[in-house]
Amino acid sequence: MPRYKVIFDTDPGVDDAMALRFLTRRPEFDLLAITTVHGNLDIDTVTRNALWLADWMGLSAPVARGAATPLDRPAGTGAPHVHGANGIGDLTLPDQVARTPDPRPAWQVIVDLVRAHPGEVTLIAVGPLTNLALALRHDPAIAGLVAGVSIMGGAFGTRGHAGNVTPVAEANILADPEAADAVLTAAWPVTLLGLDVTQEVVMQAAYLDRLGAHGGADGVFLRAVSRFYQDFHERSRGFAGIFAHDSLAVVNVMAPELFTRRRGPVRVVCGGIADGQTIQKPEGALCPPSPAWDPYPSQSVAVDVDTAAVLALYADTFLA
Repeated sequence: MPRYKVIFDTDPGVDDAMALRFLTRRPEFDLLAITTVHGNLDIDTVTRNALWLADWMGLSAPVARGAATPLDRPAGTGAPHVHGANGIGDLTLPDQVARTPDPRPAWQVIVDLVRAHPGEVTLIAVGPLTNLALALRHDPAIAGLVAGVSIMGGAFGTRGHAGNVTPVAEANILADPEAADAVLTAAWPVTLLGLDVTQEVVMQAAYLDRLGAHGGADGVFLRAVSRFYQDFHERSRGFAGIFAHDSLAVVNVMAPELFTRRRGPVRVVCGGIADGQTIQKPEGALCPPSPAWDPYPSQSVAVDVDTAAVLALYADTFLA
């Protein structure tokens, strides 16, 4: 029986698609909804991608269109150079998608499902945090009703893992810093899976080839969708493989023991040269009292990961 009711908030995205297929292959999860958000590409494109993925994967969960822009600033340009012009590694997609979006906006779907299952729903967020911030804005009490929030985002400098779009900012957080700060300072239990751990988990080309050769139809898809992404990593990072990124937010929910966490309030810089930087005041830090930190709840930041175990868990899902 599924152990975790989840909402997958996403901006598909190659690694989003790979994370979604991993989640939907695991018996531990009951996927209640997919909600889309601006980010890797514009909201129309990522919503179409989510609808196509749900259709292709045979999912019954509704897909809801989310925020097209950040809370308080214009939409960004996306990352077609990372994910392809269509966001799905430039795979050929059908002209028409049979699925249609849920009529409700994503924030409303989040609120409705959390209230329908109090204390049971975990939010897995792998894009900008605008939908979660809007859900809190419309119904702040849901913070006390979720089981947890697992976020792929941020960078805290562990082992040199700083920003990936500026020297200090990670892409999902920089896409809407104001939303991220609202989400991370809310009174719900958050775990951040930032670049500190996601860039420690590399799916090498040989690993992806093995998935493609022995993982059935899903493996073929995973290898095909990852090729454009691998080309980007080869050009930008100089290695033949990809960072696992979004899948770690899924792994965290089902296997939290694979991560080492540090506790303390987390804030996001909004504006200026450090726009989008995530900063944690660790519990026990010898700092004077400050209204910028002390009123806010401690959250969990992943600072280490069992890389081999994560890679084995992902691969075994498709190969075992």
